[in-house]
Amino acid sequence: MRILNSYMVVRMKSMNRMKVIRRITALVMLFIIIFCFAVTGFDMNVIIKRGSQAVLFIKRMFPPDTGYCGKIIEPLIKTVQMSIAGTFIGAVFGLFTAFLYAGNLIKKSYVRIVVRVIVQCVRTIPVLILALVATFIWGLGAAAGTIAIAVSTWAVMARIGGEDIEGLTLKPYEAVTAIGAGKFKAFSRTVIVELLPGYLSNSLYVLEANIRHAAILGYVGAGGIGLLLNEKISWREYSRVGMILVMLFVAVLVIEGISTFLKAYLDGRIKRNTTANVIISVCIMVFFVYSLSAVKDVSTSKLGIKVVGAIMHGITHPDWEYMFMTGKSGVMYLMLETIAIAVAGTCAGAVFAVILTLINSRKFIPAPMAFIGRLVVMAIRTVPVYVYGLIFIRVTGPGSFAGVLTMMMCSIGLLTKRFTVAVDNWNMAAWNACKCAGTGFIARLRYVAVPELKIQFKDAVMYRLDVNVRSASTLGLVGAGGIGAPLIVYMNNYRWDAVGSILIVLFVVVLLIELLSKCLKRIH
Repeated sequence: MRILNSYMVVRMKSMNRMKVIRRITALVMLFIIIFCFAVTGFDMNVIIKRGSQAVLFIKRMFPPDTGYCGKIIEPLIKTVQMSIAGTFIGAVFGLFTAFLYAGNLIKKSYVRIVVRVIVQCVRTIPVLILALVATFIWGLGAAAGTIAIAVSTWAVMARIGGEDIEGLTLKPYEAVTAIGAGKFKAFSRTVIVELLPGYLSNSLYVLEANIRHAAILGYVGAGGIGLLLNEKISWREYSRVGMILVMLFVAVLVIEGISTFLKAYLDGRIKRNTTANVIISVCIMVFFVYSLSAVKDVSTSKLGIKVVGAIMHGITHPDWEYMFMTGKSGVMYLMLETIAIAVAGTCAGAVFAVILTLINSRKFIPAPMAFIGRLVVMAIRTVPVYVYGLIFIRVTGPGSFAGVLTMMMCSIGLLTKRFTVAVDNWNMAAWNACKCAGTGFIARLRYVAVPELKIQFKDAVMYRLDVNVRSASTLGLVGAGGIGAPLIVYMNNYRWDAVGSILIVLFVVVLLIELLSKCLKRIH
């Protein structure tokens, strides 16, 4: 009895300690969020007074110039081809790298550490910056854009695949090898079979994101519809910009429809059979081979090889004086501003995403209304990040405030989708039981929905913050604050030592956010 009492006392003290830690963590996070809003100069009065400017900018795009549709089709197809080819190549190489990334497969720690450092470094670099580097090496065009998407996808999928492998149990593999099967055969029949459905499903998510990334790579001459979009915005032909966005929305709608079908097929919600497997596999290969037609004459010149050497030299020999320069033009302040933009934009977007999820899920509202809501959210996700930047600069003027609103809109689209998926997969047994007992809607949200969904929502928010830090680091391209403006300028002027300084600081920031995410998971 004394042992039981002692155990209960220790258990209660541990629970009380965790409550205190959670409250302190919540207060610290709240302080950081308020500080980030203050750094960016967020002002609701400006939005209230000048919000109409954004509406006027959007009105200029509609009705769109339908007569311009014919000239959009070819670059739009190129954009889709770049996305499919880049995603396929990156996912294949990412799968092989994932085996080296996983701690439970690779026993030699030095191999795993080297692979993880390389993957994390590449993952830190925004895809737009990868595309700009690719244009220096392989020249302007779709080939550079495809390679940039492939490299970015490789880093993302290597990490996701590696973490998925670490979550698998190797007992079936060990059992099959114990009865005499070869290691390769046992591996392909156990680990690969268990890993592949989830890996392919994640690849489809990345493909959807890559369609949006490919739509802006034309800003740096890496092919696709972005070049046309940038041109029409520069010439202020807004009705044609509207037509480009409408066509892009249709393309995203089709891709996401196909992606949803394939995810349902992989998850087993649609009955699988050998004939269907063969047909789908053949279709995927046909699409991939067709997409490769966008990549022509991929070759590096002597200048490209020199550029690669200069980039590596700059990253390994950064400008330390510039890195630690004080003042608003220094790397540290600009990175602080970039982080503030990402944090404030992610938090604001998360609030609106929660609200939209309630009117976007079939579990809360009728299916026809939910379908309309999902189309609206898809439209929000379709608009390229730099178009949002240009819209909000009309409201707030150039600077980090416009960057916050831009990141907010990007976060709303992606987080609403992630939240909706979580709600759609949610077991509502406790919710329905409380409803039958007469519990009100608000009380059910507070005592049932929040405790059961908060971990998934928090993981989605932290993932989005990680993405937004990298996205915010290029917003300076359109004058929306952050470290993007000097980064692009230094790259165009071949100041690779300064570029190295910025990328090193960006790598450290992304790594710290990842560590913070892991710490928050342990606390909660």
